[in-house]
Amino acid sequence: MRRVTFDLDVLRTYVLGIELGSFARAADRLGRSTSAVSSQLKKLEDQAGTPLLHKAGRGLAMTEAGETLLGYARRMLELNDEAAAAIRGAELEGWVRLGLQEDFGEGLLQEVLGQFARAHPKVRVEVRIARNAELLERVTSGRLDLALAWAGNQDTPHAERLGEVPMRWIGAADRDIPFPTGEPWPLVALEAPCLLRTAATNALDSAGIPWRVAITSPSLAGIWAGVSAGLGVTVRTPIGLPPGLRLMNADELGMPPLPHLPLMLHRSDDVLAGATARLAEILRAEVMTLITADAVPRTKASPLAYS
Repeated sequence: MRRVTFDLDVLRTYVLGIELGSFARAADRLGRSTSAVSSQLKKLEDQAGTPLLHKAGRGLAMTEAGETLLGYARRMLELNDEAAAAIRGAELEGWVRLGLQEDFGEGLLQEVLGQFARAHPKVRVEVRIARNAELLERVTSGRLDLALAWAGNQDTPHAERLGEVPMRWIGAADRDIPFPTGEPWPLVALEAPCLLRTAATNALDSAGIPWRVAITSPSLAGIWAGVSAGLGVTVRTPIGLPPGLRLMNADELGMPPLPHLPLMLHRSDDVLAGATARLAEILRAEVMTLITADAVPRTKASPLAYS
């Protein structure tokens, strides 16, 4: 059996097309023509020896082999980019101050800081886990260099939109819906003001559904504990969902629909350099993976635009 050596440049096009939901947008991002991208995809399928994409309506969807390759491609590109960064920035030094929402404090933080520390061991990173208002205030006042936060009524001078994440109703995995018909829905929420709390109450009010706040918590850990105990439901995104909780099917349960929540990267300066620029680069890539992969699932039937 012949050995197959995948072309990393072709894999990068494949991954980018999947993440953007469009190979036409991937071509534009990479500065290539759509015909060039088409040739790359054909080359990749020749290397794989099996179809990776199939027609789905007016677009394309991944085959089972394509989904398998996507996971490996991401890992191969990550290692390649980490090696390149380590060589180029072996002497990178300094100090970076990063702020994150609690939702990202476990999985994303571990992955981002792990990559960064391996490539740039001489750079010190200081991390602040806080809510939106505090993160934005610290960026504006120069006490944070970067902050990953939900988009709301506040903003900073140098903000970059990274994507959108769906808000979802969340309940306990092993319990029935904790509210009898006709009684107010019990909500578990962070202390006000909170973007997701407001989204939940606005959705219920618009649907004419009575509600009450069963638990108010200053931290996300308290939210997860209350929902897991079956004391109410909450609204968060699929990111960072702990075991014992489930994303509820709003249509089947008569729950009102919820909007998507934009995710922003706030910077203390317009132009980043050195260690801060490198950390922002890693953060962007990991966020893109996070919001398009398992944390925010894309159904197999979801077509990818090709032209």
